[in-house]
Amino acid sequence: MIIEHMSDFDWSDLDARLLQLLVAVVEAGSITGAAQSLGVTQSAVSHQLDKLRAITGDALFVKSGRGIVATARAAGLAVQARELLRQLQGFAQSGAFDPARWKGTVTIAANDFQREVLLPTLAQRLREQAPGLALRIIPSDVPSLEMLRDGVCDLAISPRPPEGSDIVQKRLFEDRYMVYFDASVRTAPTTLQDYLAADHITVVYEPRRTLHLDRTLEARGLHRRFAVMVPGFGALPAFLRGSPLLATAPSLLAGRFMAGFGRCEVPVPCPPLPMYLIWHRRHQDDAAHRWLRELLASNSPPRA
Repeated sequence: MIIEHMSDFDWSDLDARLLQLLVAVVEAGSITGAAQSLGVTQSAVSHQLDKLRAITGDALFVKSGRGIVATARAAGLAVQARELLRQLQGFAQSGAFDPARWKGTVTIAANDFQREVLLPTLAQRLREQAPGLALRIIPSDVPSLEMLRDGVCDLAISPRPPEGSDIVQKRLFEDRYMVYFDASVRTAPTTLQDYLAADHITVVYEPRRTLHLDRTLEARGLHRRFAVMVPGFGALPAFLRGSPLLATAPSLLAGRFMAGFGRCEVPVPCPPLPMYLIWHRRHQDDAAHRWLRELLASNSPPRA
């Protein structure tokens, strides 16, 4: 419902708490979830939403099934609200940056491989050095320019940075491909012929988007036969165990998801697997963001 008596409110009634509330409800998709993330009551969220509706002259959220969805206006305002909150945070931290005084949430987009390799150590370091900061991790899938431009995430991690003049990237580390298999079912492929004759399992984040490895093979007229395609590396073990399938995946997973499986080198020259940290240029000179980037980079694994 749109509140009609807008004359009682104007833009000067806006404050950081209302901006945080708008973002929280958009991200949670419910009053209950927003209340939990903000540490307030549901009635407080509802009351502040009414105030925000009066200021904006928009319903902001409408019922959809058992939950609520943001209107187009609310979704657009949330993008602006995230940026305003970042600016306010920078204003408050305009002096010497002290991570121990940093309060808020940082959002990093990563897939399950990147999350497993990089982010647990980062979370531990943040608890030690910036205890007031919460780390939120969202799926990166194939990172888009809009994720960074619209403030959906503060940082993204990907082997393929999106191209844009306003996007900055830093190479974190480089891994290599390894072949994994269930040694109780089959032996390692020793030749390219063995490798290509086998059935494979692979990770697909986006339809018709193949791994760099497969594009390299296709350029030579070679093709792998995929029996199973899964949405993330964490799904590989369940399908690989007890089967004759082969999985070609990053070597750094050998001590993580793929622990306990047989492994061998890929019997064909493979492209390297670089990993990049990606952010929007507006964060380039922000002291807090720079500190976060340096902290994450310092925990990167050594070159494979």
